[in-house]
Amino acid sequence: MHDVTERVYEHVLKTDPDQKEFQQAVYTFLQSIDKIIEELPEVTYHKVLERMTEPERTIMFRVPWIDDEGRLQINRGYRVEMSSAIGPYKGGLRLHPSVNLSIMKFLAFEQVFKNSLTGLPMGGGKGGSDFNPKGKSDAEVMRFCQSFMTELYRHIGPDTDVPAGDIGVGGREIGYLFGQYKRITNTFTGILTGKGMDFGGSNIRPEATGYGLVYLSEAILRGEKMELAGKTCLVSGSGNVAQYTVEKLNELGAKVVTLSDSSGMIYDESGISPEKLRYVMNLKNVKRGRIKEYAEKYSGVEYIARNPEEPNPVWNIKADYAFPCATQNEILKADAENLVKNGIKLVGEGANMPCSVEAEKILMGNGVLLAPAKAANAGGVAVSGLEMAQNSARMTWSREKVDQELRNIMNNIYKNISEAAEKYSEKNNFVDGANIAGFMKVSRAMLAEGYV
Repeated sequence: MHDVTERVYEHVLKTDPDQKEFQQAVYTFLQSIDKIIEELPEVTYHKVLERMTEPERTIMFRVPWIDDEGRLQINRGYRVEMSSAIGPYKGGLRLHPSVNLSIMKFLAFEQVFKNSLTGLPMGGGKGGSDFNPKGKSDAEVMRFCQSFMTELYRHIGPDTDVPAGDIGVGGREIGYLFGQYKRITNTFTGILTGKGMDFGGSNIRPEATGYGLVYLSEAILRGEKMELAGKTCLVSGSGNVAQYTVEKLNELGAKVVTLSDSSGMIYDESGISPEKLRYVMNLKNVKRGRIKEYAEKYSGVEYIARNPEEPNPVWNIKADYAFPCATQNEILKADAENLVKNGIKLVGEGANMPCSVEAEKILMGNGVLLAPAKAANAGGVAVSGLEMAQNSARMTWSREKVDQELRNIMNNIYKNISEAAEKYSEKNNFVDGANIAGFMKVSRAMLAEGYV
């Protein structure tokens, strides 16, 4: 690294010594920016990188709520407002036991550049809690969400910060959060995205991250004269992103043979058909069951339990393309080696930062096309931005219009990151392309706005 980028990274290590996920996100970003930093003396002089790696605001708060037994429970809530250089803070709320400040900061940092790539005027933020909605009743989830919003509401607004959903936050949770905000403020406004269609939501918002992932991957493959039709695909996870990734892959003629959750994975050699996918959606979204039940229902399906001490079995199956849609760092060194060994030609990142730094180097070093998360999973926040536009205009666009806007946005993202890669790095280095293209836009806005 150059002195400038190394100094920024050393500062992050010193000031945030325990925040491993945030350190990893900053390191990967700086590796790309290192290639152009000498050409940008104004960035160095005005300490743009130092400002980018320090949140504008970090909000932490206690969330007390009453369970169904009448007992008081306490969780911790977060909202990291990373950058408002190009628009109001925008990013999801995550409810999961793993949530901590490091994960919130890494997600908020990534969100800044992801949002800039969409071309929409949105800054970056992220929030959530270590509350686990799994196994909780609707009443318990409602009481938690109401308590969470009772503190959060004072920090957000339609022109300040507009949260959305993330892991553990679906339509149910967004509804409870929106209702509490409306109750406290006596306003009906587009303060959250991912709302139900009955109260200001957008068509294809639930599908958007998965669809966008496939649209960007399709654009990358088209640029290499490759296609999805007739190809075998691996997908990890079984939640919202994974489900709609499978749906769109099926529509485009690909065959998906895997899904997973934290307990294990299923391998269905015949392919996860639309009928089987409907079963998964009901199993995970309604019954909140485990993916193991898929193997019990359908014949010829292999279930493999997950051993966290061993490589992830999802990535050790022969296929053409892979789509990690579960969580951060789900592809480590051994997993990347298995993907290469099994002939994978493209990895499209549906989850945030699913590849470790080492895994990323192995994949790209072996000619695997890597669609990085900050570009590949930008479809969700893109349609959130379109939902904000619809809310402001007090209107609802058709499913076809939103889908076409999403496809246009993802095609433009491909154009921008591929051009940035060729200009500043090397052809098909979409990691550098996404980091540099996003950085250039945000840094120009920061310089224009002065020392803020």
